[in-house]
Amino acid sequence: MTAPLHEARPAAPGRALPDTQQGMRRRNLARVMHTVSAEGPLSRAAVASRIGLTRAAVSTLVDELIRTGLLEELGPERPGRVGRPGSALAVSGRGPAGIGAEIGVDHLAVCAVDLRGEVRARAIRHGTNRGRSPEPVAGELTDLVRQVVAEAEQEGLWPAGLAVAVPGLVARDARTVVRAPNLDWHDTDLGALLPADLPLIVDNEANFGGLAELWLGEGTPRDFLHVSAEIGIGAAVVVDGQLLRGTRGFAGELGHVPVRPDGPECACGGRGCLEQYAGEEAVLRAAGLASAEDRVAVLADHAAEGDETVRRALREAGEALGIALTGAVNLLDPESVVLGGALAGVGPWLLPSLRAELARRTAGPACPVSVSRLGSEGPLLGAAHAVVRGVLDDPAAVAERG
Repeated sequence: MTAPLHEARPAAPGRALPDTQQGMRRRNLARVMHTVSAEGPLSRAAVASRIGLTRAAVSTLVDELIRTGLLEELGPERPGRVGRPGSALAVSGRGPAGIGAEIGVDHLAVCAVDLRGEVRARAIRHGTNRGRSPEPVAGELTDLVRQVVAEAEQEGLWPAGLAVAVPGLVARDARTVVRAPNLDWHDTDLGALLPADLPLIVDNEANFGGLAELWLGEGTPRDFLHVSAEIGIGAAVVVDGQLLRGTRGFAGELGHVPVRPDGPECACGGRGCLEQYAGEEAVLRAAGLASAEDRVAVLADHAAEGDETVRRALREAGEALGIALTGAVNLLDPESVVLGGALAGVGPWLLPSLRAELARRTAGPACPVSVSRLGSEGPLLGAAHAVVRGVLDDPAAVAERG
């Protein structure tokens, strides 16, 4: 028997709060939550010092967040401090959790992340989704969501919302997949197919991967270009810590930038697109390898063993990526490029030619290129953390629901 999905209405991430006394209170609650989340455990005095409010004001806010179950007291701070020790505050490991999901071409995945950023439950189903209609795929994803929610509830968590990463263009309503060439989906309203009792956010998998890099990456700048390279290739443009979405929300379709205009036809209808040279399946074909469940591991194993055909295929994929990235780097002047997605696992053989091509073609100094430590996990983690960030941005909404 599957677990029911509970009613939950979190604030949308980044929602503007009104400039009133009530709005100020909500913003201050969010400031306390973000501060403790980023730097905790902290005492009330330390929080007050960091956000510039009085200790009395912070104590009132903290008490409300403790009653709501979003913060918890860990006991006296460590000895050695001058004066009376305060009680250390930390984000609670129980309560709201972000449910992240990913619809991939060859898999479905779901995870639950608590307010501390820890993955508390996970489920995955391998198998192709290419050419399948959206309804059965959404049905299987719903079953995985219910499974993860049930496991999370055993840990004292409840779902604050569901965010779904998809390999395609998503409308600004954050629920409609306008076009996903590698799934052959068009104008698909996922909001009508997924559980109605969970607030829903749908976004491109590269966007969630870029957000994960911004939020979870070590030393990631606030201006960078994140490349999600798997069967399809997408990109997220992050400027001053914000996604650059474009007029219709379709920015970042790097995989359909033509690198050889007279090249093979692509699923998008164009010719010579980057995915035809640097997508996983294209690299496997060029390497002379049969498709396998763990394609990148197969490529990495052969490359590590010195298979020159595989190494040449990876070099050529890197060159194609470098050509496609040149235009973006020249146009946007990012501080860095970060390679994520599954192909990050073959970075040692892909990056040299990518860097060389990029350095040769860009007008300014060479743009640094690095490999994401999140790899193929980025979109799924970014989706779950998008829900968590919504709770941190407006914790008062949790109290209102209670």
